[in-house]
Amino acid sequence: MPNPATCHFPGSRLWLVSVALMVQSVISSSSTYQRPAPGGGGKRTGFMERTLILLDVNTRSPVQVLNDNFLSLQLDPSIIKDGWLDFLSSKRLVTLARGLSPAYLRFGGKRTDFLHFHNLKNLAKFRGPGPDYYLKNYEDDIVRSDIALDKQRGCKLANHPDMMLELQREKAAQMQLVLLKEQLSNLYSNITITARSLDKLYNFAECAGLHLVLGLNAQQRNPDSSWNSSSALSLLKYSAGKKYNISWELGNARSLDKLYNFAECAGLHLVLGLNAQQRNPDSSWNSSSALSLLKYSAGKKYNISWELGNEPNGYRSMMGQTVNSTQLAQDYTLLRTLLQSVRYYSRAHLLGPNAGRPRKNAILLLDGFMKNAGSVVDAVTWQHYYMDGRVTKVEDFLKTRLLDTLTEQITKVLKVVNSHAPGKKVWLGGVGPAWAGGTNNLSDTYAAGFLWLNTLGMAAMQGIDVVLRHSFFDYGYTHLVDQHFNPLPDYWLSLVFKRLVGPRVLAVRVAGLQRKPRPGRVIRDKLRIYAHCTSFKNRNYVRGSITIYIINLHRSRKKIKLAGTLRNMTVHQYLVQPYGTDGLHARSVQLNGERLLMVDNETFPELKPRTLRAGRTIAMPPMTIGFYVIKNINAYACRK
Repeated sequence: MPNPATCHFPGSRLWLVSVALMVQSVISSSSTYQRPAPGGGGKRTGFMERTLILLDVNTRSPVQVLNDNFLSLQLDPSIIKDGWLDFLSSKRLVTLARGLSPAYLRFGGKRTDFLHFHNLKNLAKFRGPGPDYYLKNYEDDIVRSDIALDKQRGCKLANHPDMMLELQREKAAQMQLVLLKEQLSNLYSNITITARSLDKLYNFAECAGLHLVLGLNAQQRNPDSSWNSSSALSLLKYSAGKKYNISWELGNARSLDKLYNFAECAGLHLVLGLNAQQRNPDSSWNSSSALSLLKYSAGKKYNISWELGNEPNGYRSMMGQTVNSTQLAQDYTLLRTLLQSVRYYSRAHLLGPNAGRPRKNAILLLDGFMKNAGSVVDAVTWQHYYMDGRVTKVEDFLKTRLLDTLTEQITKVLKVVNSHAPGKKVWLGGVGPAWAGGTNNLSDTYAAGFLWLNTLGMAAMQGIDVVLRHSFFDYGYTHLVDQHFNPLPDYWLSLVFKRLVGPRVLAVRVAGLQRKPRPGRVIRDKLRIYAHCTSFKNRNYVRGSITIYIINLHRSRKKIKLAGTLRNMTVHQYLVQPYGTDGLHARSVQLNGERLLMVDNETFPELKPRTLRAGRTIAMPPMTIGFYVIKNINAYACRK
């Protein structure tokens, strides 16, 4: 939660006086109350258990106004490789994606720079090798399904047979091992995106009400004619220091000391070959494949936004070559020129540079990029993951120190962006609870929801315009929907957020929450509170309503009293808790005590609120998430 000291309220002196009086009365009343301990012992309950937290919101003006598509989605290109792209026409998947619209759908990830576009319609040629029994039972079904979809007009939707889905899950399970091996070794194979693949991807986005953002391969480089002599120079200097008498030519060499010792002892004069294949990277991006893709998409009138590459600061470890900020800026300038040359995309949005986590190299690259090409992009994009995907404990998702790392990262990025292009929109792309695909039974459970909702709250307070969740479906264990097309806890959190939370962010003020830190110790909030205007798209609430969402990481219940302008207002509660006996490991959730399940492939469950009478204290159970709509408050910031 942001520092309360940064919030300013009209008439704040009166408000603070009233809050102080209320806190004093709460503390004095709590000091006189003692719950009798079992067995007549004199031990009393802890002070924090009984402390009443007073909450008010500045309803005069928003502190941030975000994009209507603030909560958005991402799909990884691995969906082509493991075959799930063919199932994006599933009626249930489209329904689940439509539930989170309006939103952007970014098609990108680590494999963006291994995508190659071919304007071909062949359905199976580029699918890759697979077990023989798939060729008849699986590929033929895909072809028949595609033929049936082609006959449909408008959105192309399908209900795939259970046997077909089961075969696909088997194939995907085998391919997931390959994808995981690639990720751990950091050696990736190429992926072909055909015209047919692009058609299916765009059909999914269009049917679900999502705007497609397509990442282009930035590693398709023009070959250079000059030899990179840096390694050879190092070898020459070493040999000179040793006073080795050598003749030189271009070629190859190993174990110089042993080699020279052998030649010297045998009375031979050494002729040493140098590597002629160490080439300087060219100063230009090869845009031929991208231009072909642009022309095909324009011919289809596909409404797409574009970006180039993924985490360019990590190219050295992934591909053994680098692209510096100056070169990256030139590449984006070239892409902007290409978009303008294709009339249909002359005004298309261009996003970038999609830098990695803002550590030293990423910040330097982002700074140089903004200096040279800040005006070329419509929004600046970067990525953040909280932890290694190989975590093993659920407690890792509950550390407040971990939750606070995002604020530090956002501050670094905004500082760079605002120094070169003040006011430029910033997007947080590819965000997830853990990298390396996440961890089964951890990053896909209720526990990960604390990180996800905290990401949305912190990003909103600091003015991040769009947050792209990796991923909606498919690869790894950080997705919102599993391979049986069932929503996971983070999906239901996202759905409630979309239904209740609007793009206008309000300042929050609390009393009774902060404690005095001991020397050398930082007090980090385990109760995190954020406020927005209620979504104007929700017809159950009139304009002027406010939605507050709260994360309680305490292992005890917390009581919250609405004060100031919120006092004596009727509140609708949407309390999200794990369902079943698995606790924080649960893969299902309940809303106000009722389990959330899809009614059928096209129908969501009703999100029923629980009405809290005016003036009633909000009681947050331990380890829970709550959304609270303050009805009919007629907040000035939320009326227009």
